[in-house]
Amino acid sequence: MNGTNLDKLMECIGYTFNDKGLLEVALTHSSYANEHRAQKVEYNERIEFLGDAVLELVTSEFLYNMNPKLPEGDMTRTRASIVCEPTLALCAEDISLGRYLRLGKGEELTGGRNRASIVSDAMESLIGAIYLDGGMDNARKFIHGFVLNDIKNKRLFVDSKTILQEMVQGESGELNYEVIGEEGPDHNKIYKVAVYVNGDKLGLGEGRTKKAAEQSAAYRAILKMQKRG
Repeated sequence: MNGTNLDKLMECIGYTFNDKGLLEVALTHSSYANEHRAQKVEYNERIEFLGDAVLELVTSEFLYNMNPKLPEGDMTRTRASIVCEPTLALCAEDISLGRYLRLGKGEELTGGRNRASIVSDAMESLIGAIYLDGGMDNARKFIHGFVLNDIKNKRLFVDSKTILQEMVQGESGELNYEVIGEEGPDHNKIYKVAVYVNGDKLGLGEGRTKKAAEQSAAYRAILKMQKRG
């Protein structure tokens, strides 16, 4: 992997790896490793597993300290909205993480760099790599800076569809969702959904279930409607 690209990413996230090999692993998708079996390339699924646990712990700690009176049920729902695939994909988008990934040719040709399932997993892998390289304090700093930095918007993921429906009904409008694409085998299918308000396409989303894709599309539609004022 081009060292200059790694330097750009490290500059963007504000953390310099002591072991750049960990960063390379975090950015390597299984499709790339499968195409380079002879080189025994390590890919990011194990580091992703670790990063997922670190993310949940830091997010739980953040929510626990944020509001001492927040009930356990509310903390659980809010945490779920923060660590879900669409939210992490948006976080990854903020640091252009997709452009740094090592993907197989097939994934590259089918738009893997922008696929929510791939970039959200890479986000967790990056967290795991920072934890292994620099410890919990550095991982916590990254999570606070790039995942927990916009809680108000991220909490919309708890029920974006309901919120959008209420917004549209308040204007006596019409709301429709349409599956515009499906990719992958049945056990690992990715759905792409568009949401239309009064016939205008306001949001696109994708996810491993139709509901997740609809939530993502609804979230993007809400943000667009809010900008319109």
